[in-house]
Amino acid sequence: MSRAGKTIWLIGASEGLGRALADRLAQEGAHLILSARNGDRLQELAQSLPNAQVHPVDVTDLEAVRRVAAVIGDVDSVIYNAGAYEPMRATEWDSAAALTMADVNFTGALRVLGEVVPRMLAKGQGEITLVGSLAGYRGLPAAIGYGASKAALVSLAETMRHDLKGTGVVVRLVNPGFIRTRLTAKNTFAMPMLMSPEKAADHVMRALGRRRFRSDFPIPFSWAIRAFALLPDWLVYRGR
Repeated sequence: MSRAGKTIWLIGASEGLGRALADRLAQEGAHLILSARNGDRLQELAQSLPNAQVHPVDVTDLEAVRRVAAVIGDVDSVIYNAGAYEPMRATEWDSAAALTMADVNFTGALRVLGEVVPRMLAKGQGEITLVGSLAGYRGLPAAIGYGASKAALVSLAETMRHDLKGTGVVVRLVNPGFIRTRLTAKNTFAMPMLMSPEKAADHVMRALGRRRFRSDFPIPFSWAIRAFALLPDWLVYRGR
């Protein structure tokens, strides 16, 4: 599916996967609207791309989201890649960090989609891609805030896929595993099949070229996570 000439609002574009995606989309001729909180990083990125606008936004601020959405107008596609992460166990609870993760990873998507979906429905066309995580499939250790917010995003995408069937608005969900970023650098445990942002962007680009709803990667790590999600509770929590 060609993205040449398409207007794509990429939210969470300043670092990691978002930055790599911006580069790949620009190479295919897309008109990019780049958003994140860090305006300086966005400007730096935009200077290296042939056709990009910068619109910094904090997705936790509804009025800020509305202002940017009003300025940019109709878009052909939105990719929600905004993310916050702090490794956290329930025994080391940090309410501020947990709420930030929930607000950026999930509630921020609701704010953006509330501005985008009605416009796409009015046109009878559009594409929405939500970047979830394999961590959203089952509760995992040290994932207070992050795992729950990604699980909510997965559920949101599934509901939207049902509700928007036949409207001309396509919904996709992409669930990466571990990506080498400033966020995963906080982890002190081994991360199976750790990917570079560029490799992860390859997977997302392939997903954008299909009408398939869900793309989990990398394989076979994603298969292992999905199999783990199907295990009975008595086995998962044995001895706990």
